[in-house]
Amino acid sequence: MKVRRKIIRIDEELCDGCGLCVPDCAEGSLQIVDGKARLVADKLCDGLGACLGSCPTGALQIIEREADEFDEKAVEEFTEKQKKAAPLQPSMAGCPSARLQTLSPMSPCQVANAPGVQTGSALSHWPIQIRLIPPTAPFLENCDLLVVADCAALAYAGIQQDFLNGRVVMMGCPKFDDQQLYVERFTEIFRTRKLNSLTILIMEVPCCHSMLQIIKTAWDAVKPDLLIRHVVVSTRGEIKEETNW
Repeated sequence: MKVRRKIIRIDEELCDGCGLCVPDCAEGSLQIVDGKARLVADKLCDGLGACLGSCPTGALQIIEREADEFDEKAVEEFTEKQKKAAPLQPSMAGCPSARLQTLSPMSPCQVANAPGVQTGSALSHWPIQIRLIPPTAPFLENCDLLVVADCAALAYAGIQQDFLNGRVVMMGCPKFDDQQLYVERFTEIFRTRKLNSLTILIMEVPCCHSMLQIIKTAWDAVKPDLLIRHVVVSTRGEIKEETNW
């Protein structure tokens, strides 16, 4: 029987097939099919939206439409069938570019004793794009967060040792990416994660300053107890301005 109720909607244009939403759906109603998240059947979705927070691209939303009634018995039968099926190997599921990884940065001693290694990366995790890091990422908890505008990473030569070392990084372009997605992402991070500090590294060009407005909008929504450092880099790679909020 069809009724008007809340149910998940998947924007195929935004969905990159990362698969992070699948384990968050207790009913098993979401699966990756042909590189996209798909709703297996309306009756398997309870419409509560537990999967929303894990989507890094904002492809999932709860809408109200005509749909089959949620069927708990059908869910039990479906999940039991899934358990009996051969488990999917992690290496075969989702998009590798969005798979969460915690890395081990090389120490100066390791770099010095590693043949053929010219420099050691201070990167402590993957992915690094704002769009791809869900607020639930474990490396965000109790971290010193570095938000970097894409161009600043290339303009400032000492970014590894001066900014990235010891920090979790989120990188993006406020001009070409979805600013509302950024606001929602940082709002959720401020709401659900305890951050030790936040450093924002941007370029002197006008379009880059919208990153500050994005962070301020998210901060105003939650008002976390957080020290924020704001650094502006010139197109010649020099630090032009540095302030604390």
